[in-house]
Amino acid sequence: MSVISSIIQTFSEEEKRSFVTFLKRKNKRNDTKNIELFKLLDTNEEVKDLDILIYGKRSKNAYHALSKRLHDNLIDFVASKSFEGETSEEMEILKLLLSSRIFFEQKQNKIAFKTLQKAEQKAKTYDLYTILNEIYYTKIQYAHLSSSLLLPDLISDFRKNKISIQEEENLNLFYATVQNQLHQQHADFNTVIKSTLSQFGISVTQDLTFRSLFKILEITNKAAQETRDYFTILPFVEEAYSKIMDKEELIDKHLFYHIQILYYVANAYFRNKDFNTSMHHLSQMKEQMLKHQKKYYRRFFPQYTLLQTLNLNYTGNGEKAIAILENFEEHKYKEQVTYLLDLKLSLIVFYFQQLRFRDALNVFNSLYHSDTWYTQKAGVLWVIKKNLVEILLRIELDHIDLIESRVNSFRKKHGTYLKQHGEKRALEFLKLIIEYYRKPEVITTDSFRSKIKQALIDSRREQEDIFEMSFYAWLQAKAHNNNLYRITLKLLAQT
Repeated sequence: MSVISSIIQTFSEEEKRSFVTFLKRKNKRNDTKNIELFKLLDTNEEVKDLDILIYGKRSKNAYHALSKRLHDNLIDFVASKSFEGETSEEMEILKLLLSSRIFFEQKQNKIAFKTLQKAEQKAKTYDLYTILNEIYYTKIQYAHLSSSLLLPDLISDFRKNKISIQEEENLNLFYATVQNQLHQQHADFNTVIKSTLSQFGISVTQDLTFRSLFKILEITNKAAQETRDYFTILPFVEEAYSKIMDKEELIDKHLFYHIQILYYVANAYFRNKDFNTSMHHLSQMKEQMLKHQKKYYRRFFPQYTLLQTLNLNYTGNGEKAIAILENFEEHKYKEQVTYLLDLKLSLIVFYFQQLRFRDALNVFNSLYHSDTWYTQKAGVLWVIKKNLVEILLRIELDHIDLIESRVNSFRKKHGTYLKQHGEKRALEFLKLIIEYYRKPEVITTDSFRSKIKQALIDSRREQEDIFEMSFYAWLQAKAHNNNLYRITLKLLAQT
């Protein structure tokens, strides 16, 4: 896929229409081909001989010039839309800072200092140390114009802020280092997180900012998601969260971070199968989403719904979870592709667990993009789960002509990744389900049941991943001729 096509794929339908309008305004001639090229590239398939399609003959040079102009226009459009919709605290404070400097240049010193003071107060409120650095620098630069400002005090504030900047930089280095480790093989991420915190002199027991604690929880959640080791990470999450709650007076000032933190904490408890505690934090999350005239409600509703329905499904309320997802208004949240995909895959799994295979297939058939596209949007683990679910679905629906090809495709696409990341159980699971598919009578034999237990069931039952458990519950249900959903809940109760 070309760079231009990749950019276009990030656009919603509304943004695509806006971009065409943007091009029409910029085009000074009626024969400009950029809109035609945009529409040709607005596809997931590779289009060949674009120069011939556009110009009616071979015109490589003209095509490359047109492509470059379209690429530049796409970048301009993305940037302009970003600034147009930007209402963050940082932007507001930067506007105040720049305005104060203009007032100083125009010799309007009184209003300049007043504007600068307002910028400083806002920057302190939101712990924006880099902007504060510029504010203090500007104050020091023009301190001689004010009789009320004491230069030693300003220099002291400037130096204290420098320490805060260093702490923030250390946190960013921590974030980058752990992110890098996530791509290394066979890493113990719990150890990596703790050692990296120590490496950069960061401790959750010290007086970190709200944003800093949020970043620590964010990368911790990322590590747990990659390894599915939410068990060993939970004590760390609990410790970090307790420090955040100690800063109760700042919660409303950092509402966005607080909502996201509550999601991370609720998710950690869900993945550890502590559903009551997870739902408690989800309830708190919703309370925060309703604050400030629902300022962040729309932003967080898809991920709230995802975790809400997962909790419901794995506490015996599968039909209620399905009803919520069936009524979810997807069109309102098109920009949140990753969570929408998670919601769709969850609905497929919930239908499957309720033996509603045709309903599951109908939802599955709406996933018409390539695996490469889904990997970009939702990650390789999401694609692996999708492909495994499809194989089980095809077996249940007895789609004989598709099963072998889907299995071979899965091994080809994901075999190397799974081996490199120590995911032997997924490959063992695949081997067992194919053995069952080819010879269904083996499922009730003691030897096959023994294989299931040895290959798939973790001896550390409390650490068992809930989603992996959902997959091998299917084999257990077949082996013991039990209802899939009931045996899934039974297995959960035993952990």
